[in-house]
Amino acid sequence: MKRTYLPIILVSAVLLASCSKYVDTPLPKNELAPEQAFANDKAATAAVTGLYADMNVLNYFYGNIQMNYLTAMQADDLFYFSSFANYDVFRNNTLLPNSQYVESMWRDQYSYIYHTNACIEGLTKSSGVTPAVKDQLMGEAYFMRAFMHFYLVNMYGDVPLITSTNYQENNLKPREKTEVVYAQIISDLKEAKNLMGADYPTGARVRPNKGAATALLARVYLYTKQYALAEQEATAVLDDSHYELLDDLNTVFLANSREALFQLQPVNLGGGRNTWEGFVTVPSTPTSTTLFRLDTTHLIEKFETGDKRLANWTGHMIKNGANHYYPFKYKVRFVAGADVTEYSMVMRLAEQYLIRAEARIQQEKLDLGRQDLDSIRHRAGLDPLPVSLGKPALLLAVEQERKVELFCEWGHRWFDLKRTQRATAVLGAIKGVNWQPDDTLYPIPSEARSRNIYLTQNDGYN
Repeated sequence: MKRTYLPIILVSAVLLASCSKYVDTPLPKNELAPEQAFANDKAATAAVTGLYADMNVLNYFYGNIQMNYLTAMQADDLFYFSSFANYDVFRNNTLLPNSQYVESMWRDQYSYIYHTNACIEGLTKSSGVTPAVKDQLMGEAYFMRAFMHFYLVNMYGDVPLITSTNYQENNLKPREKTEVVYAQIISDLKEAKNLMGADYPTGARVRPNKGAATALLARVYLYTKQYALAEQEATAVLDDSHYELLDDLNTVFLANSREALFQLQPVNLGGGRNTWEGFVTVPSTPTSTTLFRLDTTHLIEKFETGDKRLANWTGHMIKNGANHYYPFKYKVRFVAGADVTEYSMVMRLAEQYLIRAEARIQQEKLDLGRQDLDSIRHRAGLDPLPVSLGKPALLLAVEQERKVELFCEWGHRWFDLKRTQRATAVLGAIKGVNWQPDDTLYPIPSEARSRNIYLTQNDGYN
């Protein structure tokens, strides 16, 4: 992880020159010394917000195709239209330590963590950033450090916990126990909540705020089985007047949707693109082949009759006499000369209903949990769940609603099957001989282990 953080930050700043929602002030155009990068509000804001462009500036980057579609291929959501080795390993659960995206996901996330640590250190030392701006930017950095560690620990298991820019120490850090990483994630999110305001800094929802930190904390508490705390944090988000569950499913993924907790703004708009997700999944013509296709048997056929999500969030085409479905949450492939209407969704309100439902059911608050599920089902045009359902049936109802609500979004289905210990039961029958229980974790990349002799390998990959 030997990097100089300013070039990373400033490359991002250049990319953001056409992205006014991240930063509403001019951005630095030349390389700056560390003290200059955090010398004032404008420079410091450019340094922090550069991370969001880095995540999403090109297709198949961490913040778009990798986390939305490649992780969906590991579950039962999605497959690629033809054989391609770099994607087949996800669908077939045949990942290797040198698989391209296994390595890039690890490398990118630790690069982003290094970026956040550089910002935390730079802001801490700065005397030129005004207090309110410093608090917001520090909060964003803590949030993003927690965000990246959350995904790392759910993808790779025990991982090095990195909280500084000392690359000599970081390159020799062993894997830390998952519970220790989670403790740091929780600490960072609490700090982020304390520092950030409830309003979005520029009005657009493309930088995290207190609501986003609260929502991620609710998710972390759910994953760590702290159900009362998960319910508490999710309730705080659901009671926040900044957000609402939108009745029209076709408005959910629009830019600055009131259901959005945190989005990534497109920064590479060549050819009239909006999101990369839409660009690679929406057919270019009515008869074109779709790159990624939804699993008909294990996803499409699992929607209940009349579910509006099937009608509005999946696309359908007939090719060579066969039915094909594709993700259609993002509807814009390109619109020449038109304004950007869609942003990449990172976190949204519907998940908080599902978090609270599960947390309440786990605490034996069955009626309240069912009511939260019914809020999601009502929006989808479905009948309420039977009041007679007991806890096991309600937990399966949570799994079902998460499956059809959050498909192809940031690995939710993949993580849900793992954290509920349902992966082998569900995926074993689908993946066949390729499935082993060890497949619930990615291998530690060969590249990382070659640089750090203290990194051990996950079981099943030696």
